[in-house]
Amino acid sequence: MMKQVKCKTPVRMLALMLGLFLSINAFAQSTIKGMVKDSSGEPIISASVLVTGTHEGVQTDIDGNFELNVAPGTQLTISYIGYIKQQVAAKNGMVVVMQPEDAQQMQEVVVIGYGAVKKSDLTGSVLAMKPDAKNKGLVVNAQDMMQGKMAGVNVTGEGGTPGGGAKIRIRGGSSLSASNDPLIVIDGVAMDNTGIKGMSNPLSLVNPQDIESFNVLKDASATAIYGSRGSNGVIIITTKKGRVNQPLSVSYSGSVTASIKRKTIDVMNGDEYRKFITDMFGAGSKQVAALGTANTNWQNEIYRTAWAQDHNITVTGSVGDKDNYMPFRISAGYTNNQGILKTSNFERYTAAVNLSPSLLNNHLTMNLNVKGMFAKNRFADGAAIGAAVAFDPSQSIYDYTSADAANFGNYFEWRGVGLAASDDPTWPTTFNTLATKNPVAILNLKNDHSRSRDVIANAEFDYKVHGFEDLRLHVTAGADIAQGQQDTDIAPSSPLKPYYGYNGWSKQLKRNLTFNTYAQYYHDFKDAAKNHFDIMAGYEWQHFWRKDKSRAIQYYPSTNSKAGQIYYDSGKDYNKDGVLEDYVYPTENYLVSFFGRSNWSLMDRYYLTATFRADGSSRFKKHWAYFPSFAFAWKMKDENKFRDIKWLSDLKLRLGWGMTGQQEGIGDYNYFDIYQTGNSTNGYYPVTGEGIIVRPQAVNKALTWETTTTYNVGLDWGILNQRLTGSVDWYYRKTTDLLNNSVPVSAGSNFRNQVPSNIGSLKNTGIEVALRWRAIETKDWYWTIDYNFTYNKNEITDLTGGKDPNFVVATGGISAGTGVNAQAHAVGHPASSFYVYQQIYDKNGKAIEGAVVDRNGDGKITEADKYFYKSPMAPVTMGLSSRLEYKNWDLGFSLRANIGNYVFNDLMAGQVNISPAAIWASSEFLSNRPIASVKDNWQTGQISAILSDRWVQNASFLKLDNVTLGYSFADLFKTGGWHGLSGRVYGTASNILTLTKYKGIDPEVFGGIDNNLYPRPMSFIVGLNLNF
Repeated sequence: MMKQVKCKTPVRMLALMLGLFLSINAFAQSTIKGMVKDSSGEPIISASVLVTGTHEGVQTDIDGNFELNVAPGTQLTISYIGYIKQQVAAKNGMVVVMQPEDAQQMQEVVVIGYGAVKKSDLTGSVLAMKPDAKNKGLVVNAQDMMQGKMAGVNVTGEGGTPGGGAKIRIRGGSSLSASNDPLIVIDGVAMDNTGIKGMSNPLSLVNPQDIESFNVLKDASATAIYGSRGSNGVIIITTKKGRVNQPLSVSYSGSVTASIKRKTIDVMNGDEYRKFITDMFGAGSKQVAALGTANTNWQNEIYRTAWAQDHNITVTGSVGDKDNYMPFRISAGYTNNQGILKTSNFERYTAAVNLSPSLLNNHLTMNLNVKGMFAKNRFADGAAIGAAVAFDPSQSIYDYTSADAANFGNYFEWRGVGLAASDDPTWPTTFNTLATKNPVAILNLKNDHSRSRDVIANAEFDYKVHGFEDLRLHVTAGADIAQGQQDTDIAPSSPLKPYYGYNGWSKQLKRNLTFNTYAQYYHDFKDAAKNHFDIMAGYEWQHFWRKDKSRAIQYYPSTNSKAGQIYYDSGKDYNKDGVLEDYVYPTENYLVSFFGRSNWSLMDRYYLTATFRADGSSRFKKHWAYFPSFAFAWKMKDENKFRDIKWLSDLKLRLGWGMTGQQEGIGDYNYFDIYQTGNSTNGYYPVTGEGIIVRPQAVNKALTWETTTTYNVGLDWGILNQRLTGSVDWYYRKTTDLLNNSVPVSAGSNFRNQVPSNIGSLKNTGIEVALRWRAIETKDWYWTIDYNFTYNKNEITDLTGGKDPNFVVATGGISAGTGVNAQAHAVGHPASSFYVYQQIYDKNGKAIEGAVVDRNGDGKITEADKYFYKSPMAPVTMGLSSRLEYKNWDLGFSLRANIGNYVFNDLMAGQVNISPAAIWASSEFLSNRPIASVKDNWQTGQISAILSDRWVQNASFLKLDNVTLGYSFADLFKTGGWHGLSGRVYGTASNILTLTKYKGIDPEVFGGIDNNLYPRPMSFIVGLNLNF
């Protein structure tokens, strides 16, 4: 019998060792936190983070963050569609920077007209920009995100008006009197660029928080696919979408902004002004008697510290499986923005829904978008800005002592002769209509407000044909439906519409519809030469319809003998029955197009693109026009001579030529025979009824498109594995058949002495440079610098078809003087050049009053002595932006410069005369003057003094647009069952520094005439982003 042997000690030892091993392994498991981002520093959402060789892992959140319980050093595989899969060792605090699938980082997909291409395969001049979410400054509208960020794209805001629009110019202007605005395409729907009543900015519809990218098509080889609407460039805006397999996430972004005025005009205060008037007219004079006892700073009285708030909530996610899925994104936003000019305010509500399902094993993809906006605007009358400079500072704002003070709203106003007692005994005096008006009364007694609604809906369907996957069929249908109404109510006590007051409204309904479809065939030949070919052909139909209605009525007040009766009515007697109706003007136009594009590449080095578009427009009798383009690109880096240069990572040459058209900014019926009825006794064409005449309108049946031909040469390059990248472009653009709505014609040749015509040509020549430097990329540090430079020369080459090379077209009206223009178009000069007299200065450099150069030497100063001097367009523009990140901190700034632009200082030109007759007008009121005018002591207001080139001032500037400091955080309030909050808190200062020689309030004046410009404020922003 065998004896059982007891081995208690070894078993216990084994158990102890096993427990120790498990404990060590358990302790080795720890929480690894990290972040995944792309090469630009933006977080990658829903990137897959797996333990290598397993299916265990997580996805990154909306900030690119992840947490995984693994041992340090464990191999992780990180992947995301379109990026190179990476294997890295797990380490707490790790930051993984993913590179695009192309090692040279050139596989970024860029949206172009009716499609998208890899950035590396581009042949045209196209800019692709993702808004910098961390360094954006004060952003109310979409154009604010582009300002100073793109070579060849100049964005000039319309002053500081809350919710105001901007003038966007791509490579200078291509027209004189038609539109120079670029075509804007939002998610495949081409806008009409006119905005809506009460909301002139077409980009106000889109919440900036919803924008994924801007793609700007600049040269004709890129824009010709849009044909007759592509001459001024094309901006394609793509809004954000949900992502495949993205978990449900909710995010919030909000900010609060305080804005203040930066600068005012230096004028005399009350005490200085009383001394000035006493010295000029003498003690005891009626002028001195008219002075008040106050010290009112009128500029301070019309401005305020303005507050703004902005809030946005977004929900994103995805449902379905890998073969049939539907990502979604829903957002809502609210903006309330006070203006620094009292009474001005902008309020906006936005909402957007995007569904992007994929069905039939990813063969059918859809993109469904609905965006809505409701906005309320209160407009401040800009006349208050000029009045605040000129109004008597010795007067009080309010008047409670005069017997008839209530008639003037209890504001001080300069009085004039009253009404006859038989008409109205309660108005012994009335407003002096020639006098400067009380600026506070201008603002407070006028309620000019609007309500605007806009909805854009579009559906895109893209089908990859089963069994023939090289063929794609695409359909887009979209609608832009908007309604706006602006109401203007002015009290009878207001100096703007005294006694009668004013009640007016204008309403606009707009409906734009678009439908396009195209087929695209791709084919890789898979031969030794790597031939690739794709061709696209399509059809588009667009209908633009608008109806305007308006009416304005003034009544006799209740104290008048005609109380309740209508004093003025702007209505129209359409039926000739004596009954006035609302003015109604409906208008529409159609655009039908056929378009195509072919791309051919050889050996992945040589690329050839050709596009063609045929546009048929209802605006011209000759409906059809044709717009071709060709482009070639050569990837020089892949040639043998360059391939072995290790430090050179990219080198590509681009050549382009194309023709584009222009039809915006003119009427819809210029070639129609239109007749206007009227009751004028001076009519020349009596047709029906007694006293009723029918007059034909001006007509030009030969009117046609403006056509711009563009040549472009570009070079893209990159070194040090794309750490430093850049591009250089040279372009030449010539526009012919310039559209002009008011060309004089000889007597008897038409029914009017001015008709819309095609006449003249102009050219733009320029150079663009863009640089991007990823200076530092380490675990804790990330630093990028972006710089762009643009030089553009604009010149008119013909205005009269060669008939008169000295022909001058006056433009640029100013407030100083009556019917005076400070600019003109002329051959050999930039458009809207200043056309002024040449000032004479003394040996000390001081302007001599009334002394200008007799340039033609005829012994007298006449219009013939004016000359062309400088241009409002800056030939050189630059932008510099940078962002530095250290761990969770980020610091960014944006600088912008214009060099060589000039501004006519209209405000100072109108205030130069300080003679007794100007200070105390014949209608008996006092006016203030700037200190600079008092020092000059000019005693004349003659036209040569007003149109002196001394008022054309150098407005070159360097602006610090914004500085931002932010801190990102994660796992806030984390609990066992919840990952907590992540987000970012930041502070931004906007428009904090301007370096310039310009003597006005702001050197950035679109068009070059500085008159009552709403000043851009200095703003301070505190913001918070949260991800739940």
